[in-house]
Amino acid sequence: MQIGQMSRTLRWIAASAIAMGLLAGNARAEEFELKVSHFLPPNHTFHKELLRWGEELSKKSNGRLVLKVFPAGQMGPPPRQFDLVRTGVADMAIGLTGSTPGRFPLTELSNLPFTVNESAKTSKALTELAPKYLASEFAGVKILYLMTTTPLKFHMASKKINTMADFKGLRIRYAGEIFAESVKAFGAVPLAVQPGDVVDAMGKGTIDGALFPFEGAQSFQVGTVAKYSYEPGINAASFFLVMNPNSYEKLPPDLRALIDQTTGPSAAAHVGRLLDDAEVEGRAYMTSKGVQIISFSAATQTEMQAAVKPVVEDMLGKLEAKGQPARAILDALLKAR
Repeated sequence: MQIGQMSRTLRWIAASAIAMGLLAGNARAEEFELKVSHFLPPNHTFHKELLRWGEELSKKSNGRLVLKVFPAGQMGPPPRQFDLVRTGVADMAIGLTGSTPGRFPLTELSNLPFTVNESAKTSKALTELAPKYLASEFAGVKILYLMTTTPLKFHMASKKINTMADFKGLRIRYAGEIFAESVKAFGAVPLAVQPGDVVDAMGKGTIDGALFPFEGAQSFQVGTVAKYSYEPGINAASFFLVMNPNSYEKLPPDLRALIDQTTGPSAAAHVGRLLDDAEVEGRAYMTSKGVQIISFSAATQTEMQAAVKPVVEDMLGKLEAKGQPARAILDALLKAR
């Protein structure tokens, strides 16, 4: 080969190598932005955790994986969160199972009265149970993790609850079917009110009170209209973080692995611990607003437990009659608490 021809060949090889390197670099640097929807206010623990997780994903992926979070129902109200993901409008979403009655009956066994003590333990257990027992309820989406709150407390605008008889006729905002049945078992009247509308409804007297954990009461500023809060809480609410399967599959293998590594039972436990800690902060918020926090008497607590026992048995019986492993799920949740 002549020197000139060899020189041209070497230049062509070098140029090709550079071009291929640039292409490979561009492929490696491709960014993926995922839209994440939820209905909670920006001061809520879930929103703050999504932002933190987004920073973690961005850092570990060298900026290739980015979460764009849409809080406060910007992409849709509470009942639409699941379907936003299922239909691909959102890539991920956090939603409340109780906002779509009848859709998540097995998951909502975690909502049964006196089932949850600590969010961290039950959230981890519920996520661990999901592959075996809950997959059919989440058809069309990928479960990243499931969460329960701490038990929800009664927050009252002006009426005191000294005995079980005082529940009679009270109009109480609830967070799902099981909550509604529990409220009725106490003699009160359950009313469906979206979380963001509770302060207005309590202020106007449309409802007498609402069920929230303390952290939720703080997020939605319930302390501005409540005069009394009661503990212990009764039922916990359940939430999901889900992802559109196509959005997941479109990611390269290393980014899918990153999603997998930062979700699942350990992530559920982490978020649960945040909720447990936020409950302390939320309680302090309520007292700072002048809300009087009252403990139900031991006698009243015993009466409350007796009143909701039929609710538990009725729910279990209906699901077991359909061939669903309701008792096995509840037993696992009770063991985990």
